[in-house]
Amino acid sequence: MEEILSYLLSVQTLVLVLAVFLLKSSIKFVPQNQAYVVERFGKYQSTKEAGLNFILPFIDRISADRTLKEQAVDVPEQSAITKDNISLRVDGVLYFRVLDPYKATYGVENYVFAVTQLAQTTMRSELGKMELDKTFEERDVLNTNIVASINDAAGPWGIQVLRYEIKDIVPPQSVMEAMEAQMKAERVKRAQILESEGDRQAAINRAEGQKASVVLAAEADKEEQVLRAEGEAKAIVAVASAQAEALRQVGEAANTEAGQKAIQLDLATKAIEAKHAIAKESSVVLLPDGATEASAVVAQAMTIIQKMSKGS
Repeated sequence: MEEILSYLLSVQTLVLVLAVFLLKSSIKFVPQNQAYVVERFGKYQSTKEAGLNFILPFIDRISADRTLKEQAVDVPEQSAITKDNISLRVDGVLYFRVLDPYKATYGVENYVFAVTQLAQTTMRSELGKMELDKTFEERDVLNTNIVASINDAAGPWGIQVLRYEIKDIVPPQSVMEAMEAQMKAERVKRAQILESEGDRQAAINRAEGQKASVVLAAEADKEEQVLRAEGEAKAIVAVASAQAEALRQVGEAANTEAGQKAIQLDLATKAIEAKHAIAKESSVVLLPDGATEASAVVAQAMTIIQKMSKGS
């Protein structure tokens, strides 16, 4: 009896172990951004995505584990010939990801190798369409064309190329020396142009400065002449006004009795002084016709003044 119980216990243990083993074999936890390709009896059965999944032990097997993350692969350096027959050494980096695990497994033997080779051939083809100078100036266009060409060919493989970046473009040493000489000549040319532009601008500035100086001097001289003329005109007007006022006052004074006497005295005094001056300057002295010549002169002057007063 004990042997039977022991046997039954052993069988139960074996069944339990087998059940645990089968359960463990049937449960598959797929990590995030990964996919398992499952085959049943050697034929594709399903694609298990991230999370908890079940398969049939001993019947189903995982034939491929595909990552869905973006991958970066170095494209080895290779030789390419440009449109103007210049040999270049070019390498790059290819960024892609798996869109369809089924196609990536059954559509191509090794999708990484295939897409890398495709990138190399496409890059050689695209470089052959461009001249040397364009390969440096239009890298973005070159990268875009390579990506578009690879995606057209890699569609049946379930691969999507996101971008392609050229790392280095190395021309032959002779071409590099020629390019360096050309760049040096361009720098010298730009320096000479900038220097000539500077001289030209300086000459223009000097000419404009001289022109402005002449204009300002002419305007200043003009203003000075205008101010001088205005001053002279005002002076003339002031002198004329003063003379007119003096004559008016003299006329008003001469119209009185005291003014008449003052004029007679002044005229007599001036007549005597004139005779005295003539006597000093000349050796010949003219004697007056009569003793009353001074009084006659005064009388004549008074007569003229009276007539002028009556006429006014």
